[in-house]
Amino acid sequence: MTVRVAPLAAQSNAMRACFVACLLLLISALSLAASDRPVRLAVFHTELGRDGPGLLLRDIRRGAEDVLRARDTILAAQPDVVVLLGFDHDLDMVALSAFQRLLADAGLDLPYRFSRLPNRGMATGLDLVGDGRTGTADDAQGYGSFAGASGMAILSRLAVMEQGFQDHSAFLWRDLPGALLPGLNGRPYPSEAVFEVQRLATTGIWSVPVLLPDGSTLTLLTWHAGPPVFGGPHQRNRRRNHDETLFWVHYLNGDLPFAPPPPPFALIGNSNIDPGEGDGMHAAMRRLLAHPALQDPTPRGRTPDGAIRTATAHFSPWAGLSAYQPYPARCRPWGHGQRPDLAPAARPPRAGLAGSGVALSLCRKRRAFHPLPG
Repeated sequence: MTVRVAPLAAQSNAMRACFVACLLLLISALSLAASDRPVRLAVFHTELGRDGPGLLLRDIRRGAEDVLRARDTILAAQPDVVVLLGFDHDLDMVALSAFQRLLADAGLDLPYRFSRLPNRGMATGLDLVGDGRTGTADDAQGYGSFAGASGMAILSRLAVMEQGFQDHSAFLWRDLPGALLPGLNGRPYPSEAVFEVQRLATTGIWSVPVLLPDGSTLTLLTWHAGPPVFGGPHQRNRRRNHDETLFWVHYLNGDLPFAPPPPPFALIGNSNIDPGEGDGMHAAMRRLLAHPALQDPTPRGRTPDGAIRTATAHFSPWAGLSAYQPYPARCRPWGHGQRPDLAPAARPPRAGLAGSGVALSLCRKRRAFHPLPG
């Protein structure tokens, strides 16, 4: 059996920020014995987050335009497992269930669903950014105006093995080896009390096993980092994005107080940073891509001016890597590329909306690389 993966993207850019507006990434692949049918993995930044709890459910039931575009994007990709980003969480996964039914009614049955409360919108009661206020969206564990805002979720044809789920979302930023905490005059900024509670993950850090058709397990390592911009003069967001990326290096190295993931695994999420261009501390991504447990699929994409380059997403005025999935080291890339024809139509214009596309990757053992059609 082959695990097949690929990305889909329409990215927004404010001050050249690497914040995904709409991204679908299908990437990863293992050659398994059971059959030749590819297993397609996807991560899709839906940008369906709303301004308050319950509003996403309302809009799914109404058939809102952006909801239907998200549905159609996933239908075009036909994933077996899709990680949804920017999708509001509720306690009983009512909105997720409604979106699941929307896909099923259109012909894509993904019977297993999974979600947990994200760090976004989780109140702390503290002034996390040093602006003298508390209770703002900036003062949540991850930026968000209500609990559950812009969370992560999984819909899957493959069984999600919840008993093996590991949630590292509560891991404290200060506990990461070499953490780049913001500081002022040699002291943590805005206060030491902040970093007694401040979590590293903007949204979440998950290790989620799924059951493959041959009875083996594939572990999805999933996250959605915050953008490396804004965050005040002490570069809070820039530093946090760097450390969210390096979390995976330390995790794979066994440097953290929990065991590294068992192979095979797929690192699948949105890093919000390119290894060389745009905002952010790029060395973190380069270090992750160079990790011996992974291999860089170096997906190719077409920039807005028509040039072909390594990219999974478009930013104005350049294309780069943001949502991303390195392969396990034992896989060989079989194909990858970017296909704008699978991207959804843009939402109503926002400042900096920059373009769209789809990157596709495929990995098989003992196969040479060939580009995907299109």
